[in-house]
Amino acid sequence: MGVSSVGIKQLSSVVIRFAGDSGDGMQLTGDRFTGETAFFGNDLSTLRDFPAEIRAPAGTLAGVSSFQLQFADHGIRTAGDRPDVLVAMNPAALKANLGDLAVGAEIIVDSDQFKRRSLKRLGYETNPLDDGSLDGYRLHAVPLTSITIEALREFPISKKEAARAKNMFALGLLCWMYDRPTDSTVEYLRRRFGNRAEIADANIAAFRAGYAFGDTTETFATRYEVRPAPLPEGRYRNISGNLALCYGLLAGTQQAGTPLFLGAYPITPASDLLHELARHKTHGVRTFQAEDEIAGIAAAIGASFGGHLGVTSTSGPGMSLKAEALGLAIALELPLVVCNVQRAGPSTGMPTKTEQADLLQAMFGRNGESPVPILAPRSPSDCFDMAYEAVRIATKYRTPVVLLSDAHLANGSEPWRLPDLNHLPDIGVRFATEPNRDGEFWPYLRDPQTLARPWTVPGTPGLEHRIGGLEKLDGRGIISSDPDNHEAMVRVRAAKIAGIAADMPSLEVDDPGDRAEVLVLGWGSTHGAICSAVRDVRERGGDIAQAHLRHLNPFPANTAEVLGRYRTVLVPELNLGQLRTLIRASFDVHTVGYNRVRGLPFTSAELAAQIEELI
Repeated sequence: MGVSSVGIKQLSSVVIRFAGDSGDGMQLTGDRFTGETAFFGNDLSTLRDFPAEIRAPAGTLAGVSSFQLQFADHGIRTAGDRPDVLVAMNPAALKANLGDLAVGAEIIVDSDQFKRRSLKRLGYETNPLDDGSLDGYRLHAVPLTSITIEALREFPISKKEAARAKNMFALGLLCWMYDRPTDSTVEYLRRRFGNRAEIADANIAAFRAGYAFGDTTETFATRYEVRPAPLPEGRYRNISGNLALCYGLLAGTQQAGTPLFLGAYPITPASDLLHELARHKTHGVRTFQAEDEIAGIAAAIGASFGGHLGVTSTSGPGMSLKAEALGLAIALELPLVVCNVQRAGPSTGMPTKTEQADLLQAMFGRNGESPVPILAPRSPSDCFDMAYEAVRIATKYRTPVVLLSDAHLANGSEPWRLPDLNHLPDIGVRFATEPNRDGEFWPYLRDPQTLARPWTVPGTPGLEHRIGGLEKLDGRGIISSDPDNHEAMVRVRAAKIAGIAADMPSLEVDDPGDRAEVLVLGWGSTHGAICSAVRDVRERGGDIAQAHLRHLNPFPANTAEVLGRYRTVLVPELNLGQLRTLIRASFDVHTVGYNRVRGLPFTSAELAAQIEELI
């Protein structure tokens, strides 16, 4: 790393956090900086943190909203442990985030907001901009609000509307500091405020004023350059987990040849799935905003009976309400995809915070013996692949599938290489169209390989059959209370799910040199932090192996063999040990848990310390 003669410093990676009140537009500011960074060609990862309230109390710690971004000239997995730059729009944002900064980090604050009354409300006895408490940081106190208002003085908008544009001024300044492109932000602002040209023009002017301020002021003597990352060749776009999940469902149903029906009740952080899929009517998608969670899944089951792929989306509280209807779909043996975007609980809990605490609920949260396949994506872009896999399994095996995403994946984003649809697995569905047993139609006559029953569209002549939650006679499908038949049906449904293991990828292990005695086994969104921690430990000379589960029920067929190679299996989870419980129940291995439930993802540093303690 060195400083050029023109004041440009080369960096390999940067972590920036934008923080302010919920009304300060920090999520929008972070989104736009991320968009420009993706366009530039850096690898990146983002982390959003915001209150559950629509408009939390202004100027309070509880009301602080933040957006963190790491971008680099090499492959990265997380949004970073500690910000190199904090943009704080008020004293509360500074106080809430200061403890996360390393000494020497850069702090940019809106000095206009550091008034005596605001400081006293937060417990400040003196102004931190003047009392020397920030001497260990590179502080830039910039009157963002007053400069923005002055820059927009000639525009036909109110002073209040002008002040709201200070986030665009800050964005322009950061784009100058890190040599980001600007054209796509200008185009975005014109689209966003297309029906109010004066607001669009004012925000563009504020954005350009921030860029010019960095170029002309003596406050910032150095600019920074992070060169593009050498990503594999292809066409990329920045994508969030929720959006990738929607695209995976769309691609899956297109390839399967079945229309997609979403029955859902809005719930944070899964509501984006309903919003996005509602935009795709031209692709045969039908969305139904139900009056409650039960109606959402019931409608989706009805759609599957009618020949569509039924999908329902929710979070943990909604999964509790859907449990009985999910049992109905298991008994009916119909394809259904249940997307649970997990959040911190129990009950309402912390709706905007992340957690991985619904795994045991997905496994056992129903009455009777009612197994379902469970999948979990490991990154925002992997939500596409696992949604596609959920469609494949649901349609091939005629079963509900639970897909466990979480708030960190849903709201986070990263570059995604667009797939070639011609190379996606063939998952075409064949509906039953004629009798299958001596001139009759037996709705539970099973495929000998998959144990799946036929799927037929209602109204097909001669294929009428009984449905409902009462136990059926295997094969013929009429209602049966026979004890032996019930046991046979319970066992065959379980065997069908267990047999999916033979149709899944093996569990891959990253163990250079096959020397490690400790394996780190993760699932879901912990993947990025685990990868970063493992890399750091190896760079310091430690031998450590890593594996990550994307199929949680059934486990991949080689799971026992993989786990048996290691003296200790470390299982980091954002819960109190749910995967570890399943592993210990299924395999004779020595496991150690590392568990946090703070509503935040792991940092790579804390995981690396735990790994080094074990090895």
